[in-house]
Amino acid sequence: MEEDLEHPNSSSEKRYFPESLDSSDGDEEGVLACEDLELNPFDGLPYSSRYYKLLKEREELPIWKEKYSFMEKLLQSQIVIVSGDAKCGKSSQVPQWCAEYCLSIHYQHGGVICTQVHKQTAVQLALRVADEMDVNIGHEVGYVIPFENCCTSETILRYCTDDMLQREMMSNPFLGSYGVIILDDIHERSIATDVLLGLLKDVLLARPELKLVINSSPLLMGKLSAYANAPVIEVKTKWPVEVVYLSGTQQDSFQSILRLILEIHRSGEKGDIVVFLACEQDIEKAYEIICQEGSSLHPDLGELVVVPLCPKEKCTLFRPADDTERRCHVYQRRVVLTTSSGESLIWSSTVRFVIDVGVERRTVYNPRIRATSLILQPISQSQAEIRKQLLGSSSSGKLFCLYTEEFASKDMKPLKPPEMQEANLTSLVLFMKRVDIAGLGRCDFMNRPAPNCFSHVPHGAEEAAVMCWRTFLHPEGDHFTLINVYKAYQDTALNSATEHCVEKWCHDYFLNCSALRMADVIRAELLEIIKRIELPYAEPAFGSKENNLNIKKSLLSGYFMQIARDVDGSGNYLMLTHKQVAQLHPLSSYSIIKKMPEWVLFHQFSISENNYVRIASAVSPELFMELVPQYYFSNLPPSESKDILQQAMGHLSPISTMKKEQDVCEKCPDATEQRCTVQ
Repeated sequence: MEEDLEHPNSSSEKRYFPESLDSSDGDEEGVLACEDLELNPFDGLPYSSRYYKLLKEREELPIWKEKYSFMEKLLQSQIVIVSGDAKCGKSSQVPQWCAEYCLSIHYQHGGVICTQVHKQTAVQLALRVADEMDVNIGHEVGYVIPFENCCTSETILRYCTDDMLQREMMSNPFLGSYGVIILDDIHERSIATDVLLGLLKDVLLARPELKLVINSSPLLMGKLSAYANAPVIEVKTKWPVEVVYLSGTQQDSFQSILRLILEIHRSGEKGDIVVFLACEQDIEKAYEIICQEGSSLHPDLGELVVVPLCPKEKCTLFRPADDTERRCHVYQRRVVLTTSSGESLIWSSTVRFVIDVGVERRTVYNPRIRATSLILQPISQSQAEIRKQLLGSSSSGKLFCLYTEEFASKDMKPLKPPEMQEANLTSLVLFMKRVDIAGLGRCDFMNRPAPNCFSHVPHGAEEAAVMCWRTFLHPEGDHFTLINVYKAYQDTALNSATEHCVEKWCHDYFLNCSALRMADVIRAELLEIIKRIELPYAEPAFGSKENNLNIKKSLLSGYFMQIARDVDGSGNYLMLTHKQVAQLHPLSSYSIIKKMPEWVLFHQFSISENNYVRIASAVSPELFMELVPQYYFSNLPPSESKDILQQAMGHLSPISTMKKEQDVCEKCPDATEQRCTVQ
C-alpha cells in the first residue's frame, strides 16, 4: 500500500439532508436543491459534501486517468495486472472500481476483497476508502486482520492481511464469497501473497466468473507478466527527485545520518525526514543519538520530533500532521526511523528528504540445520526505487544514499528476494496439507521454495540448457551429476577473479548461483561439525569406483524407502512401498541419455498429470538387500519386485548377509578405521 492519505476516515454518520458541498470554498455551489441530490448507489443515501471534496483529490491521482482502461480490461479478462509506482493511488482506487464492477452485475458472484502485507495498511486503507465512498466503516467497507473482524455479511469491499485470506481458504477453498480478489503490493514477496498467487491460478480455472487483480511495482512486471500471462495497466508517473550518493561505511553511518539531519534542519528547508536503517536495533541506537543532539539545538530552528516506526510492533502509520500540530507556533520537523519493512507504512505527503543506508538485516532460515540467522546484505534495486518514490508528492524531494552509485549497480540485486526462499516453511507445509494439496510441487509458485542448482529454463531455451547440462552428466545417475555440478562450481569460484565472473558462469550454464552458494555453506558447516566432534575425516576421491560405491551406500542407508523398479522395460517405475507408477523426469540424466536403469533410488516423487520421480540414481538389488533394515523388507507387501529382491539375497555372500549383525556389535580394536567423507 502506498497512497498519500491526507484525510483519515472518521466513520462519520451519513447525513439524510442536503448540505453545502464545501462551505469553506468560495467557488463551490451553495446548497443543492433536493430534487438534484445524487444518491450513493452503495447505500442509497445522498452524497455528503465531503464526498465531492475527496473526489477532486482522487481525480488528481496518477491512476485516475487509467480508470476507463482498467474497467474495460476487467470486463474482458479474468486477470488484470496494475503496474504503478508508490503513491500513484492503485491501493485505494482499484478496489473501489472493482466494487463498482460488482455492483453493476448485482453482486451475483460476490463482493471484493483486497489483501495487504501489513495489518496497519489494511485498517487505514479501509478507513480511507470508506471515507471516499461516503459509506460507514464496518458496513459497506470493512477490514479483517488477526483477532479483529470489522465486517458484516453485507460488506461489499473488505481489506485484509494476506495471511487472513490464506486462512479463509482452509474452510472455503474456492473463495465463493468474492467476485473480485485483489492482491496488493505483490512486489513485497511475502509468503502468504506468493502462496495465494499460486493457488488462485487453480481457483480461476474452477471459477471462470472470478476476477483477479494484481497490483505491483513496475520493476516486477517482467517476471509477473510472464507468470500470469495477463493484460497490464501501466500507471506512468514522473517524480522530481534529486538523488545524492555519499560514500561511507556501515560503521560511520550513524554519524553520517546525524550530520545530514542537522544540516537539513539548519538549512531552513521545510519537510519531514525518513531514515531507512538496517534493523530495529539500529533504530533504537539512532533514536538515542538524534534525541540527544536535537535537545541541544537552538529553539528558533524548530523542534526535531523523532518517530521510530517498527512494523512488527503495534505502531501506527506515519501520516500527515493533524490540525493541532499545524496550528503549533513552533515549527516541528519529524524524523522517521524505520527499516525495509516500513516502506509501505509511510503515508505522509510532507516527506521531503529520505536518507537510505542501502543495507538491511534479513532473517534467513536454513532448513538443513534448522536454524535462523540474521544476515546483513544490500537492499535490492527495487527497494531503493520504492524509497525514492516516497518523495513523489514533493515538489523538490531529495534522496541521500549512503552508498556509491557503483554499489547500487553492482552489489544490489534487481528484485527483493522472495520470503518463501528464506523463511521457515513449516506452517506453509501444514497449510498446503490442510487445503489438500499433495506437496509443494503442485502449486504454481512464482518462485519455488526449495533451491535447485538448475535454473528455470525460459521457453524456447530448453535445448540449449540440455546441451550445457550434458557436460555435467554422470553415468551413475542424478546424484552424481549434482556432485559434478558442485565440483565445477567450486573450480570456477576458485579460478575467478570476482564474484561477477562466477555468476556469469552460472548464467551461461543455466545454473542457480544462489543455490550453489547455499550448498557451499552447508558443506562447510558439515565439515565444521565433523571436526568439532573429532570424527575421522578423509577427502573424497572423485571419480573412483570406491567413492561411487560409498555414495550409493550412503544414499541407500538414508533413503531405502524411496526405491522404484522399471516393471516393463519402458520407463514405468513402480514404487516399492505402494502401487504408484511414475516416470523419470525429462531432465533426469537417464532421460537425456535415453538409458533407463531397472532399479532407482529417488529423492522426490510428485503426483500430477504426469507422475515424475526426480533426482534418481541406479542401484542394484544386491546392494539394496545388503543395507536395507530387515524389519522394513519383511513388511513390504507381496509383489514381483519383492520376489526379485528375495532372490538377490540368496546371491549375497555369507559375509554380506551377516553384515547387519556385525554393524550392531562393538567394533574390534584391530579393525580398519572408517572415516567420514563429505562430497
